[in-house]
Amino acid sequence: MSGLKLIVLDSIKGLGRSVDKNLQKLNGVTKTYLMDVDVNRFNNGEGKVTSTENGRDKDVFIMSDVGNYGIEYNMHGITTHMSPDEHFQDIKRVISALSGSARKITVIMPLLYQSRQDKRKLARESLDCAMALQELERLNVNCIVTFDAHEPKVSNAIPNTPFENFFPTDFILDKIIAMEHPKDMLVISPDIGAMERARYYSEVLHCDVGLFYKRRDLSKVVNGKNPIVEHAYMGTDVAEKTCLVVDDMIASGGTMIEVGQKLRERGAKKVYFIATFSLFTEGINAFAKAYEEGIFDKLYTTNLTYIPEEIVKNNKWLCVVDASKRISEIINALHEGKGLEHFAELDFHHK
Repeated sequence: MSGLKLIVLDSIKGLGRSVDKNLQKLNGVTKTYLMDVDVNRFNNGEGKVTSTENGRDKDVFIMSDVGNYGIEYNMHGITTHMSPDEHFQDIKRVISALSGSARKITVIMPLLYQSRQDKRKLARESLDCAMALQELERLNVNCIVTFDAHEPKVSNAIPNTPFENFFPTDFILDKIIAMEHPKDMLVISPDIGAMERARYYSEVLHCDVGLFYKRRDLSKVVNGKNPIVEHAYMGTDVAEKTCLVVDDMIASGGTMIEVGQKLRERGAKKVYFIATFSLFTEGINAFAKAYEEGIFDKLYTTNLTYIPEEIVKNNKWLCVVDASKRISEIINALHEGKGLEHFAELDFHHK
C-alpha cells in the first residue's frame, strides 16, 4: 500500500485522521498515509494550495467536506465562514498543485457538492452539481466517491468517469439495533422524494413502508420553495409501531418534526429520525423542543458532514455514527482494484 496517499483538507480533518488510522490498522502498518498540503488564503479572499510532498506516481485520495461552515478566514478584516463554493475551489486547487504527477486521483466528497441543485425543475435554472462533476472530469479526476447522493442520476453528467455512491444504511441500522432493540418496525418516508430510500431501508429490515405526501401551496414561494400546506399519510397503521423516519439530509428539520408529530398523533410507540447528513441550517432549538415534547425519541445521523462538537456533546437525543471505517475500506478496495459490490451487498444483507 506504499503507493497510496491521502490528502485531508481542513474541512474534514477529524474524519480524515480516523480514516488514516483505520487504513493503518487494515493494512498492518504504523506509518501514516497522510500527504500534507498547505492551504492558504489572502486577505482579499483568494486562495492558494501548495503541495509540500511529491505525489508522483501515487494513488491520491482527496477528502473534503464541502458542508463545513465551521472553517473561518479573514477577508478585508472581516471573519468569514467558508461556503461550499470555496471548499470546492480548494479541491480543484489541490488537484492543480499535484501538477498532473499523480498516477490516479480520487475525490471523496461524502456530501456531494451542490447536491440540492442536481436537476432542472424550471426551463431556465442552473445545473450546478452536473457542471461541478464535469469540471472534475476535465481536471482528470479518475473517480468520485460520495454518500447518499440526493439524486444519483446526476452521475449521467459524467458517463465515462466512475461515480461511486455509497449508502450508510447498514452501519446506521447496526447502531440503532444495538442501542434500541426495536420491534414491530415501520419505515416512513417523509415525502415522495425520499420514497426510494425508505423502500431501500424497508427491504433491509424486511418490514412495511409508509409515506407522507407534502401538499404545497403552489401560488406562493417562501425561501425559494412553495410552502407546505399539509402532510397527508398513506400506508399501514402506525399504532404501537416503532417508526423509522428516513431521509438523506436534514436542513431546517421542519418536515421531520411535523412528520414525527403526525406519527405520535396516530399512536406510534417509538419515533426515530434517520438522516445521512444533519445540516441544522436553522439551529437545533426546534429539535430540542420537539424532543422535550416527546415528538421523537432520537435522531441518528453520521459524521460524513460537519456538526459542531458542542451540539454532539450536549444533546442526548442526537447519536452520530462514525463512518471512518467504511471510508477506509472503500479506499483500500479502490486502491487494490477490487470490486465494490461487497459494499452494496452490506446494505441488502443486514443481519
